[in-house]
Amino acid sequence: MIKQIMATTVMWLAIAAIFPLYAQQQTAHTLGSLWPKVEENYPGIGAKMSAIDAAKLHERAVRGNTLPQVRAQVQNTYGTYEGSAGAFFPQAGFFNVGGPTNPLNGSSMAANSFGSTTIEWELFSFGRLRKENEAASMLFYKTISEKDAYILNLKKILSERYITLLYNDAKLNWTAKNAERLDSIRNITAGLSAAGLRPAADSLLASSSYVQAIGEHDKWSGVKNASFIKLLELYGDSQVDYTESTNRFSNPNGNSLSEGNVINPSHPILDALDKQAEYYTLSGEAQKRSSLPSIKILGGYAYRGTGISPNGTVSGAWKDGFSNTTNNILAGIGLTWNITSLHTNRLKGEELFKEAESTKFLQAQYEQAMQADLSASQAKILQQYEQLGKTRLAVKQSQDAYDMYLARYKSGLITLSELLQIRILLEQAEDAHIEASRDYWMLLAYEAELTADFDFLFNNL
Repeated sequence: MIKQIMATTVMWLAIAAIFPLYAQQQTAHTLGSLWPKVEENYPGIGAKMSAIDAAKLHERAVRGNTLPQVRAQVQNTYGTYEGSAGAFFPQAGFFNVGGPTNPLNGSSMAANSFGSTTIEWELFSFGRLRKENEAASMLFYKTISEKDAYILNLKKILSERYITLLYNDAKLNWTAKNAERLDSIRNITAGLSAAGLRPAADSLLASSSYVQAIGEHDKWSGVKNASFIKLLELYGDSQVDYTESTNRFSNPNGNSLSEGNVINPSHPILDALDKQAEYYTLSGEAQKRSSLPSIKILGGYAYRGTGISPNGTVSGAWKDGFSNTTNNILAGIGLTWNITSLHTNRLKGEELFKEAESTKFLQAQYEQAMQADLSASQAKILQQYEQLGKTRLAVKQSQDAYDMYLARYKSGLITLSELLQIRILLEQAEDAHIEASRDYWMLLAYEAELTADFDFLFNNL
């Protein structure tokens, strides 16, 4: 019984110890925690989604071309009815008048009413409509790939702006440390000068160095605020908590490099180019098939009323325009063929095929360049991570050396110029580590865009 009680107690203590750590992980602020809000609110993504909707509507509109085309018209007219012999082409600007050449009894003008409905259904087009539908679908999928490519680029921009903010924050803290060191040196030097152990010029030199450091701090304060504003343009909120990322920026947890990475052929940029080439190909095939005949089923219904009665009496009353009605239907099958388009549509189709070929070459060029960039960036990341370890060690050793020399300066064993030179070396070591950190994370952001995988960067910064 006692053993069971002890085991239960140990279990609850373990749960109590683990829960705060779990809660801390759940509320951890990382670069990835910013992305959901950017994805939800950034107008650029909304523009891409609207473009996808437009492409989908275009696809549906093109598919509508396969449906029967139904047209209807109604009209009511009032005019003369004198007939005439002869023939003409029904070009724009003409209207038709039907009537006998012999004079009729009654009014010289008559009212007329007319209504008709026609249906035209393209029954066979040698695959042109099918190719047009496939081209419209390919354009829709291309728009989706373009949206995915835009999101990848937006993730990279967000990462770069976040890294730039952390870099500028590190530089601001670096200048604050430098100013703090110089302030300490200034106070020590002032005390030594007052005691007659150091010349007054040393006090002025220390004060001048301190003022320069304050000016540098003011500069980086403005640069940091500017980078923060640029980040908020994407994030859309007035506050971003990046305090936890500042330590990860200078001390990355691990290296994500995996040897032998290759560019995925389905990368959104490459996929968009592939869909573009396929769209040109399908459009070219549809264009060439437009040269072939089109077979259609035709049908129609017509209603007509007139103020002219069968016995030759003409009424000019408007209501009589709905009298003496006739109803007719017409059905048949027709074949149309624009023979002149045989040559022009063939040339247009070949033009589109060349566009497809050009896009395929561009896709191959992009894939080759992206593969080279990925291999180069992986080589840089590997060495950059090694450099980070060395710069971190250099900062520690420089700090220890500075503390020793500062103690010697307080004891009067070295001069102010020697101490300032040692301080400059410490500054350079810290600055080199900050620069190496920025370069490392920027390389990871570029690699993430090439591999279309931002998981490591979003979770570890």
